[in-house]
This record gives sequence, C-alpha cells and structure tokens, in this order.
Amino acid sequence: MEKKHPIPRVKCIVDSCSYWHSGNVCAASTIEIRPPDASTVQETDCVTFELKNNNP
Repeated sequence: MEKKHPIPRVKCIVDSCSYWHSGNVCAASTIEIRPPDASTVQETDCVTFELKNNNP
C-alpha cells in the first residue's frame, strides 16, 4: 500500500505504523478495518497497519 497525503479526518495515534503522519493523521492510500461483524470498538482491527521500519 502506498503512502499518500495525510487524511486530516482520520485520526491515528499509532506512531509505530508506517502510515502515521505528524499531527496524528493517517497517510495510507486506503484504510481497511475488520471484521465485518464487529459490534464494539474492542472487536475491530486496523488491517492497514504496517510496522514502521526504523532502520537507517
């Protein structure tokens, strides 16, 4: 998934994700949340998450 411009309406505070952008916004080209039958916040997962590579 490629990075695009930050999406100011999508708040993300997971700074270990490669799509996290300064100001706590998401810079992924698309966002996917699962599972389809979730009924509470605790049951949802961001499938878009990709661990940031901190290697120089």
